[in-house]
Amino acid sequence: MDKPRKDPIVIAHRGACGYLPEHTLAAKALAYAMGADYLEQDVVMTRDGVPIVLHDIHLQTTTDVAKLFPGRAREDGHYYAVDFDLAEIRQLRAHERSEANDEGGEQAVFPDRYPLNEGFFGIPTLAEEIDMVAGLDRSRGTRTGLYIELKSPNW
Repeated sequence: MDKPRKDPIVIAHRGACGYLPEHTLAAKALAYAMGADYLEQDVVMTRDGVPIVLHDIHLQTTTDVAKLFPGRAREDGHYYAVDFDLAEIRQLRAHERSEANDEGGEQAVFPDRYPLNEGFFGIPTLAEEIDMVAGLDRSRGTRTGLYIELKSPNW
């Protein structure tokens, strides 16, 4: 029987999202390098049934979807991941979480984090993230847990 663990278990919620855009492979790799015991994946589906790692069921707060696909929002103003196939998702750039400002522009929700719209980050599939973690574990001889949550499965 294993001895009880005395130190806390660290679960990287959305990866190292305080440093890099949430749920990107870069944020997960950094969380891994920082020693997280588990990496958390929020999972939603694309129109063609591919599980992708994304915190919300919609895309506009963490990607450039409105710029690339204007007019594809539903009546409620949201761009739902389930309305896009994987090929379209692959065209999006993930960025720091944002919201509309008073002038109708875009501003970072957490302005002291990674700069809004900087870098090139994509939205990973669940399979890509699992493969990355498995590869890191193999190269380091470790075992990192996955904490997978299916978001709003009714969608």
